[in-house]
Amino acid sequence: MSGPGGGVHLEPTSVMVTSHLAGDEVVALIVSVAISQATPYMPFAAGAERALAKIQAALPRRRVEELQRFMQRVLVGDPAPRSAHRDAHRIHKDLVSRFEEAFTRTRMLGFGYIDREGATTQRRVEPHGLLLRAPLWYIIAWDPEKEAARLFRADRIAKPRVLEATFAPRPHDLVVGVCPDGLPAGWPVSA
Repeated sequence: MSGPGGGVHLEPTSVMVTSHLAGDEVVALIVSVAISQATPYMPFAAGAERALAKIQAALPRRRVEELQRFMQRVLVGDPAPRSAHRDAHRIHKDLVSRFEEAFTRTRMLGFGYIDREGATTQRRVEPHGLLLRAPLWYIIAWDPEKEAARLFRADRIAKPRVLEATFAPRPHDLVVGVCPDGLPAGWPVSA
């Protein structure tokens, strides 16, 4: 439908989903719903949850279980403190796509990392989780070199690259255990 000025206008009461959604599109919807659940003042949050329930009902049970396991690795926490907003930097242009690929395909992720003191290190990690604390986001990872779970703030990552090496997903206890302030709001994200 055309709207004023020739732009596209969607009438919410007449939209039908007639095509299949790709896996990353379903995950994007689930993440969006999780964010709206964690921030209940968001308009249309209840409608987003109902729409997601309808999508889930249309998926095969195996696919729903797979998405539920996947979403146990995505946490939505409280918004980042104001002090974190002040020192936030621009996220590397390739990070989002590289993280999505490594995270969904269980591939190792390599990058340069600048810690809060300004020291730079080269990292090679297993990206096991994602923590969203608007407007910031973090990679929850296992660092095989340090043999420990680590949290990497996205805006401190440089030159990300997906590596050939794969890894087996670890239990979600690793994902929760590395998060600051204990369990973030909205855990677990139910899919």
